[in-house]
Amino acid sequence: MDPVLDFLRLLWSIEHSLQRTSKSMHAVLGVTGPQRLVLLIVGRAPGISPGELARIVRLHPSTITGVLQRLERKKLLVRNQDPRDSRRVRLHTLGRGRALARRTAGTVEAAVADALKEIPAGDLRSARTVLATIATALEAGGR
Repeated sequence: MDPVLDFLRLLWSIEHSLQRTSKSMHAVLGVTGPQRLVLLIVGRAPGISPGELARIVRLHPSTITGVLQRLERKKLLVRNQDPRDSRRVRLHTLGRGRALARRTAGTVEAAVADALKEIPAGDLRSARTVLATIATALEAGGR
């Protein structure tokens, strides 16, 4: 098979599995995979700004805004004004949001963590480089 098509086939398989697992997580935990990722990051970096969060998860700020609004409605996360600069917002998880951010079987990151245990460190670094390069190319519009 053509190497590009073969790689795309694998990426689409992963994307499909991410979506399926995310839906399952929503049914069981009440949050999707992307929502849980946000809770995990905010839980590890309390006070992070929405812009910093968007850069870390490589999503457009408007996409992060929607995720944050849903998490706020569920009372899992709160946006507080920065005490030093009232124009800035800082994010913090709330009690139930912190509980949901604990490692749980059946989540996307648990499956990825299990898979990564099987991969030698050098291969993992190479895979990360390949995936980051593809992500950057796709973000640039495939130019």
